Amino acid sequence: MSVILIVEDEADLQQVLAYNLRQAGHDVLTASSGEAALAIIRQRPPDLVVLDLMLPGVTGIEVCRVIKSDPTTRQVAVLILTAKGAEIDRVVGFELGADDYVVKPFSVRELALRVQAILRRGHEPAPGEGGRSVEFGKLRIDRDAHRVWVEDHEVPLTALEFRLLGALFDRRDRVQSRATLLDEVWGVSSELETRTVDTHVKRLREKLGAAGVYIETVRGVGYRFCATPDSPTE
Repeated sequence: MSVILIVEDEADLQQVLAYNLRQAGHDVLTASSGEAALAIIRQRPPDLVVLDLMLPGVTGIEVCRVIKSDPTTRQVAVLILTAKGAEIDRVVGFELGADDYVVKPFSVRELALRVQAILRRGHEPAPGEGGRSVEFGKLRIDRDAHRVWVEDHEVPLTALEFRLLGALFDRRDRVQSRATLLDEVWGVSSELETRTVDTHVKRLREKLGAAGVYIETVRGVGYRFCATPDSPTE
């Protein structure tokens, strides 16, 4: 049974979400403010946080930032559920490490499916994961430890970013469409917005620094991890 924390200050919506997620078999905790949410997370880190952004006091953005910057809670999945649907809001959410972003109004069924997808991929190994350390030019990946280094400097990645890197790396020199990555890494239908992939790839490249050039853009198709460390085209 997965533990889900709902952080929502609108009482009626909080109750609806809690009811439906409990019906789906989850252990549900609730909080109506950012302060209360952080207190719960520190005491009992959940598997997933359904997080509103517009909260009294500490904002949802700050809650997400705290979760993803603390090594003890970094692996907690975050699904942002908010009325703020502008692209800049989505970008900020994903850059902070959110695993998904749902805009109100929303379908409760779709939300439940997204929650299920996040939790499923959190319990599955990354694509091609074989419990080994691999080196590729300036990049080193330790799958067992879930750690990545670039030029001997460790790069902190979220669980989703690590899965994305693994999916691209394990299919070196083969183009991966956005739809394929959505299905493989996110575990969701390609009917959902593919700019989610673009945002995460951009963020992953930035984090990888000098090794970011290994992830190539194939215009109009998707992305490809270069065949050898000395062959990036970008």
